[in-house]
Amino acid sequence: MDFDFSFQPSINQAEIEDLNSLRFLAEQQNVLFVGNSGVCKTHLATALGIECCRQGERTRFIQCGELIRQLEAAYDQNREKELLQKFFGYSVLIIDEIGYLPISRIGAELFFQLIEKRYERKTNIITTNIALSQWGTVFSDKKLANPILDRLIHRSRVIKITGQSYRMRGHVISSSKN
Repeated sequence: MDFDFSFQPSINQAEIEDLNSLRFLAEQQNVLFVGNSGVCKTHLATALGIECCRQGERTRFIQCGELIRQLEAAYDQNREKELLQKFFGYSVLIIDEIGYLPISRIGAELFFQLIEKRYERKTNIITTNIALSQWGTVFSDKKLANPILDRLIHRSRVIKITGQSYRMRGHVISSSKN
């Protein structure tokens, strides 16, 4: 894996290298990357996804907003079971950017069904900019967020990344006074 660990010293290099061995797949563990925008969550999730593909694992990368849009459209057409089965078919499902866009009640319910179907059978890699304790605000309802988190966190590796945005490196943001 090509990654500048010196830029994000909060990331444990040995842990990432262990993930890159894909041992977590055999144990059907989930991986959750949690941190602010720009701290390389998507980069790391994508790198793991590429390695999964190299090793012959059926892998899918999708942004959370697009996943919810597809699930809701399938629900409207009464074909959500078919789409849930399609997403179940992937050994590894990478869901990027949970928390950037609000999720409707029906979207949250369908997301729960997806996570429940994959629970302890398949691996999910998640990126989020929202602290796990705040997922109730993302999923419309704390009572719905809790079982989603319960299934994602059980048998998972949670990687919290702190630091500066890689995209903003070298940029100085100044404030102007009027």
